Amino acid sequence: MSTNTPDTNAAGRCLSPSSNETIAPSVGIFWGVLDGGRTVLVTDRTTMTEAEIYGDCLTHPRGHHEVWEAWRKLGATALRRRGLPPAIAVHEYEAFPRGRVVYMREPALFTLYADQRLQRPETVAEIVQLFGLASERHAVRSDAHYRTRGGGQLT
Repeated sequence: MSTNTPDTNAAGRCLSPSSNETIAPSVGIFWGVLDGGRTVLVTDRTTMTEAEIYGDCLTHPRGHHEVWEAWRKLGATALRRRGLPPAIAVHEYEAFPRGRVVYMREPALFTLYADQRLQRPETVAEIVQLFGLASERHAVRSDAHYRTRGGGQLT
């Protein structure tokens, strides 16, 4: 995984944190996308104060399809200018491994639901950093919803 991991919102703006920037705990969605022969994590985050209530959880208000389609509409050139992989413009959102970070109010735990291809220790560590969870209780889980269609693009 790359350490060049742009954080974006559905409008496609790049909000790449600097290495010394403290990131507040967040919920959101992410993908591992191929870019120049390597995989980079791209995210769409929501702060805890803006997260939506979903049952006993706090979650990100946007879905994978919604965010991906907004990015795709930008085109490869605009994606690159925003620090996003241009591959987004030519692939469906299900083509790359993906996941979601949710906060479970009871037992006060962040849960990272992720395609198994994104559950390698170094990738999980990067996701934890990107979502500001290093000092938070968190767990990693698989979910049938986050399985890459057709084997996926990640190597």
